[in-house]
Amino acid sequence: MFSQKQSFIKGAIIISLGGFISKLLGAIYRVPLARFLGGEGLGIYQMVYPLYCILLTVSASGIPTGIARLISSGRKGAERQAFYLYGAIGVIGTVLMYFLSSPLAAVQEEPAIKLCCIMLCPSVFFVSVLSVVRGYFQGKGNMYPTAVTEISEQIIKVALGCVLAYIFRENLTIAVASTLFSVTVSELLSTAVAVVWYLKKRSVQPLFKVPSVPYSAIVKYTIPLTLTAIALPASQLLESIVAVRLLRDITDNATALYGIFSGCAVTIINLPVSVTYGLAAASVPQISPLAERGDIAGAKRKAYKALLMTLAIAAPAAVALFVFAPLAVRVIFSSLQAEEKSLLVQLVRIMAVNAVTLSLVQTSSACLTSLGRPIKSTVTQWVTAILRVGLTALLIKFTPLSIGGAAISANCSYCVAALINMWYIIREKHIKEANDENNAYRIRNVRRRLDQKG
Repeated sequence: MFSQKQSFIKGAIIISLGGFISKLLGAIYRVPLARFLGGEGLGIYQMVYPLYCILLTVSASGIPTGIARLISSGRKGAERQAFYLYGAIGVIGTVLMYFLSSPLAAVQEEPAIKLCCIMLCPSVFFVSVLSVVRGYFQGKGNMYPTAVTEISEQIIKVALGCVLAYIFRENLTIAVASTLFSVTVSELLSTAVAVVWYLKKRSVQPLFKVPSVPYSAIVKYTIPLTLTAIALPASQLLESIVAVRLLRDITDNATALYGIFSGCAVTIINLPVSVTYGLAAASVPQISPLAERGDIAGAKRKAYKALLMTLAIAAPAAVALFVFAPLAVRVIFSSLQAEEKSLLVQLVRIMAVNAVTLSLVQTSSACLTSLGRPIKSTVTQWVTAILRVGLTALLIKFTPLSIGGAAISANCSYCVAALINMWYIIREKHIKEANDENNAYRIRNVRRRLDQKG
């Protein structure tokens, strides 16, 4: 069953459930982690992640969709070249994180960060390899490996992390480093399962040697996707600096306010968004072959179907977030103070619309990649990232919205991103049709001239 290709709907459901369960487990994980590590331990935990996320983005973020696009377009053997390319990049990322552990600990004035980085750095390599396998199976239309490995790595991380945090709870540095080591173990085991899955699938070799896919073809799709993925953490980093500094001019708890926004409100909003990720991933092997054959009309029909299904799922989710925001806050972030819970409910209700806009951005970006235009998604993300930081600064500084300005800024930026992506998709269709009309016009002229000469 796990080796079969699924239909678009079934594949989307499988990968969506995998992503949602993984996100849900991650949210639940915060409860025991906060109890065992306390506020200081969680602070150290979060201080390590920015460097890890940047390295992970460079080495792995664009791989699944990019490889899926190549495989679904008939470029056999693309994953083998990707193993060499991104395996090497993963090794470089691991080594770089190891050697940056001491400087990062010195800059942040927290000695525990060095050991934490060392415990976490092998994950960069494992995720790179794992992402290639996921991309290969997504390109084949089989979403089980992605869903299974996402859930398995989260289960291992949660179970082992809780056990190690409890055992070493008397030594904060060792406890935090152990929870990060559980991330490395989870990625190692999930990668091993994925590679065995891949090797088993590839056990039957073709009669003739398949020509190697050039690295340039792989980079063409994965690099733009990587640049797209970097835009979000980069904008979040700049936003955190700008927002906290401006909030300090008007309040004494600036860091706490931004923490409630970025660490709590965004976590809740991302839960329904993770469900629609399956539609984005499943759309790639559906659209890519049509675009590769030049059937733009057929590719567009598939893209519109994916976007409409995304809207059908995200819109009710946005309504549910608005209505049940108090319940979600009480269940997930019960340890917050009453005033903080009230603020969080307001932020979630303001940002509920992001369940729609962010989901549409996610799916439309995948559609652009499937159409062979990943660079356009990159442009969209960077334009809206700049807009988000700038608008956040303006709303916090010149209005009484406080941290609510960051929430409204996020709403506006994702709405703009969704509109730009869909405009790109529509414009691409018109360009193709115009080119077809121009080519037909030229052919008619050539035939007319030949008839006149004849």
